[in-house]
Amino acid sequence: MRLPKRRSQMMRDHGPESHELTPEALERLKRTLERLQTQERPKIVEDLSHALTLGDFSENAEYRDAKARLSRIDGRIFGLRERIRNAVVIEGGSADEIGIGSTVDFFMAGKEKTYRIVGSQESDPSRGNISYHSPFGVALMGKRVGDRFEYRNPSGSIELVEIKAIRSS
Repeated sequence: MRLPKRRSQMMRDHGPESHELTPEALERLKRTLERLQTQERPKIVEDLSHALTLGDFSENAEYRDAKARLSRIDGRIFGLRERIRNAVVIEGGSADEIGIGSTVDFFMAGKEKTYRIVGSQESDPSRGNISYHSPFGVALMGKRVGDRFEYRNPSGSIELVEIKAIRSS
């Protein structure tokens, strides 16, 4: 059984600026960066060049707008490059027990739910992605199909959770 590392241990292993990502998330970031660099930024540079031909910069709203858009996109490109450079690709889980990258079907509070266990950078519970650092993610790690356990939810009540299926990524 592979146990999740504590946050402090992850920081020691990967440094404070590491970004834990699934291989799919890393590919999405790379595609986004490519699109920004090859399509969106050149269009903004073209808009800026056109605005330069319009004359007086002090009263040129197009110029100011294009400069602001260029600054925003450059910031976004820089941020994506940093995330990609510092990415730590997390391994997919197995179909036998819940791990990082596993997709889990379970019953809780009388409802069937599905979550995918991901790194903290990809966490988005509204889309079914929870971090393995989250309280519920920690509670799920290492469980197997058929396991039942009690989970204290954020409101303080205890709920019974039953694991129905595990799929690896």
